[in-house]
Amino acid sequence: MANTYNLSHESLKGLFGSLRRDGRRILAPVDAAGRVELGEVEAPSQVAADYLQTILSAKEVAFPKVERLLSYTIAPGRVDLKDAEPRALPTVLFGVRPCEAKAFGALDAVFNWDYRDKFFNARMEQLAVIGLSCTKADEACFCTSVGGGPADATGSDILLTPIEGGYLAEVCTEKGAAIRALAPDLFRPGNGVDKAAIAAKVQQAFDQPALTSQLPGMFENEVWADQALRCIGCGACAFVCPTCVCFDIQEEADPKKGERLRCWDSCGFHQFTLHASGHNPREVQGARWRQRVYHKFSYYPERYDMLGCVGCGKCTRACPVDMNLKEHLIEAAGVKA
Repeated sequence: MANTYNLSHESLKGLFGSLRRDGRRILAPVDAAGRVELGEVEAPSQVAADYLQTILSAKEVAFPKVERLLSYTIAPGRVDLKDAEPRALPTVLFGVRPCEAKAFGALDAVFNWDYRDKFFNARMEQLAVIGLSCTKADEACFCTSVGGGPADATGSDILLTPIEGGYLAEVCTEKGAAIRALAPDLFRPGNGVDKAAIAAKVQQAFDQPALTSQLPGMFENEVWADQALRCIGCGACAFVCPTCVCFDIQEEADPKKGERLRCWDSCGFHQFTLHASGHNPREVQGARWRQRVYHKFSYYPERYDMLGCVGCGKCTRACPVDMNLKEHLIEAAGVKA
């Protein structure tokens, strides 16, 4: 069970100083010309105030858009390979929402399923997450429909909930305890504040267990083609999603040298499943949209015993044609399989 403390605004300034003296960079939501995105900060005053969500997710901290896996040189009669080593900096991810913090568990399931990915794990070992409970939500949020909540501590090493004069601080993990140990006097005994009364209210939108159980019988249902009529296959949903983990392996080379790269990809792209023969098992957008829903709500639970969606709503906010995931899931849940 988490240990609960009070952390004043002034004490938070001191904690930032302690983290930096400990050699850690601090990444937090910042206001960048009206857009809230992650950036490196030195003080709490630089953190975006009262924001809803960052536009992009925090997954890039552990799973970069482009990452070199190996390099090679080519000479007459030989090829020399050199494995890339992870570049993992001690990092504190501060002020991310509970859905973002929870999403790292979904990434971990993939990168440690039957093979331990040294690049992802090196970054996660150096990462500590200080989450911030949500005090407001919008119509795109549906965390409570997928087992989360505006003040859910899952995935956070420390979870902060705003209270008068500062924060309620829940120290949830050993990493969180190590952060507190840097400046224990800054953390005062908790005063029994009910964080649920402070957190945003997000109504459950659909019955997720029922949806997951009926999806296997809905594979050929016309609902997927109907929902995908607006989709233009741009991939914005995948690139802002904190749990999407699809990637491609590409080579950048010339006759004498080259490197192998891992790059973000999306199952919504036409070429994602295109075979060298020219055959494409997901030729139409409806099949690709269906794959996105099934991956998150059927295949993930079957394989990892968790969902591949945290209900953050980033995909809905980013979609240029208003493919509202929550509304589509409500519709799918109402279909008789």
